[in-house]
Amino acid sequence: MRLEASSLACVRGGREVFSGLGFALSGGEALLVTGRNGAGKSSLLRILAGLVRLAGGQLALADLPAGYLSAGQRRRLSIARLVAVPRPIWLLDEPTSALDREAQDALKSLMQRHLSGGGLIVAAAHGPIGLEPSRELRLGAAA
Repeated sequence: MRLEASSLACVRGGREVFSGLGFALSGGEALLVTGRNGAGKSSLLRILAGLVRLAGGQLALADLPAGYLSAGQRRRLSIARLVAVPRPIWLLDEPTSALDREAQDALKSLMQRHLSGGGLIVAAAHGPIGLEPSRELRLGAAA
């Protein structure tokens, strides 16, 4: 399994959110997408899930169905869906928010198991989520 992106561009509400974005992941690798609010972390996940159209660039697996996790009070249900319905690519938007320490540890274990089995993870977060090793893709300029 491989996920490749080159020269990705996203425009939302007439505003360019990001452009020239690229990365490549192979089975068993994770990519932590970080950046300030409004930098495009969630927009990138939505593009990868096929929910938002690319303004430019190429995505190798754009049509591959992928699980997308919502935030807030549905977090635990969404995590349970990851286990119940296997997906090769997990797109996680702030996966540890609204979770207590015990649930965060359980999620970390699930993520490690997914990676060990050759799965891919792309996670948007403001900081570390306890998934090591992972590469980091920083969006937006430092404020």
